[in-house]
Amino acid sequence: MEKRVEGKVAFVTGGGSGIGKAAALRLARNGAKVCLLDRSLEPALKVKAEIESFGGEACVFETDIAEPEMIEKGIQHVVDLWGKLDIVFANAGINGKIAPIEEMTVEDWDQTIDVNLRGTFLTVKYAIPHMKERGGSIIITSSINGNRMFSNFGFSIYSTSKAGQVAFMKMAALELAKFKIRVNAICPGAIETGIDDNTDYRPELERIRIPVEFPDGDQPLQEGPGQPDHVADLVLFLASDESSHITGTPIFIDGAESLLRG
Repeated sequence: MEKRVEGKVAFVTGGGSGIGKAAALRLARNGAKVCLLDRSLEPALKVKAEIESFGGEACVFETDIAEPEMIEKGIQHVVDLWGKLDIVFANAGINGKIAPIEEMTVEDWDQTIDVNLRGTFLTVKYAIPHMKERGGSIIITSSINGNRMFSNFGFSIYSTSKAGQVAFMKMAALELAKFKIRVNAICPGAIETGIDDNTDYRPELERIRIPVEFPDGDQPLQEGPGQPDHVADLVLFLASDESSHITGTPIFIDGAESLLRG
């Protein structure tokens, strides 16, 4: 069976869990060498070991994506190790504080914007010089929130950061097209990951919530949320030459959830 990204070098932020882990494994099984960036070394090292168990190549770099020096060093580490960079999956992010606007602090705002939006900017910025000669694919994990759905109460900061990512992606896609660097965004809906474990839902949400009753379930295509592997398949497609004429595009992967709830 042909490996769809054979010989390519990939850089995945948030690669130790959830969507990042699934994408890293899928890319590695299809021939890419993968560097995993994560705030937590232990889960990333487990993914590395799993990749190596089926004969793949991987490395790990501990990184806070909101810190320019760490991102720059992480990308340079990949280039020093494998000589090039073909695929960037800017995936790491947080939900942050979920609360009414008046209850949010400036620190709440800054934390989510720094990780989700600043982190995406830094990842792309420092990758560009290493991709301009050969071209490549940059994929950004955005969300249905802030782009096609606005009914999740309390998600003002998160949605703003995710809308910003899509705007940034479109600007980058046009700017980088002359270098054959494609830039796209995936916009997942509910995906079964551990992101809610680090989400701060405030009790004040009940004061602003508008009752909305959905029919049986809110993912029409299947019962329950999507799986990280669904998203990994999309990442692999966008990383491969099969999507060579796709750039500047947000792609929704949500089982029609946002059409029902938007």
